[in-house]
Amino acid sequence: MPQVTDTIYSSSYDASLLHPIPRKLARDELHIQEKLPFKGQDIWNAYEFSYLNNKGKPVVGICEFIFPCTSPFLIESKSFKLYLFSFHQTKFASKEAVVHQLKTDLESASQSDNVQVNLTTSTESSYKLTTGMLSGICLDDLDVEITQYDTDSSLLSTSENEEVHEELSTHLVKTNCPLTGQPDYASVHVQYQGKKIDRESLLKYFISFRQHNGFHEQCVEQMFVDINSKCKPQHLCVYARFTRSGGLDINPCRSNFPNDVTIFN
Repeated sequence: MPQVTDTIYSSSYDASLLHPIPRKLARDELHIQEKLPFKGQDIWNAYEFSYLNNKGKPVVGICEFIFPCTSPFLIESKSFKLYLFSFHQTKFASKEAVVHQLKTDLESASQSDNVQVNLTTSTESSYKLTTGMLSGICLDDLDVEITQYDTDSSLLSTSENEEVHEELSTHLVKTNCPLTGQPDYASVHVQYQGKKIDRESLLKYFISFRQHNGFHEQCVEQMFVDINSKCKPQHLCVYARFTRSGGLDINPCRSNFPNDVTIFN
């Protein structure tokens, strides 16, 4: 399928992607002198920020950036997006290390010593209030080591001796648009009845979509088919809530339950 953009998305951390623009250029046109007639700040919110921990497990979060209007440079928005995306396959020792790197790079690019960076990860309660709380047990706290970032249904496994009816969810799913190459982030909810699915195996399977190119609807159908084939539940529902892009969000749901299922608490 042909790509519709020549934009290259780096999967390795690269601060050189940031493109600063002097504020003075536009302020000169407005006849604003060096002594500003106002005070203020520029507040950015990144809803699709992600990186890897030391074990290769994705960490997903929402990032707030606050730049003082007194900084000599602003950051061009597309370069900012590409810079943030470059974190997604890079390992960091801690959340604090990520925040420190972001702050250092953005202060350097904007030539300010007072850029604020606030990162809220998917395991924090305030993140769930922002994105919506899916029902069931969240898998994101599982301490797993990840080595597979290409879709692999062989990761899935079940318990032969235990039958359950349960709901599981994760906020750690990422795929790529097959046309643009842009990253798509999603929360995924699974409800099933049948042999108990090993939770670590299910989380590893979901994370294996991280480098996968596919439309939202196709990704959910692949998840449904893979889980149904490998785990053989009596009933299964897979729902994905993708983050908004261009004012639209797409939330596919595929189910073979005889009745509608509850997805949100």
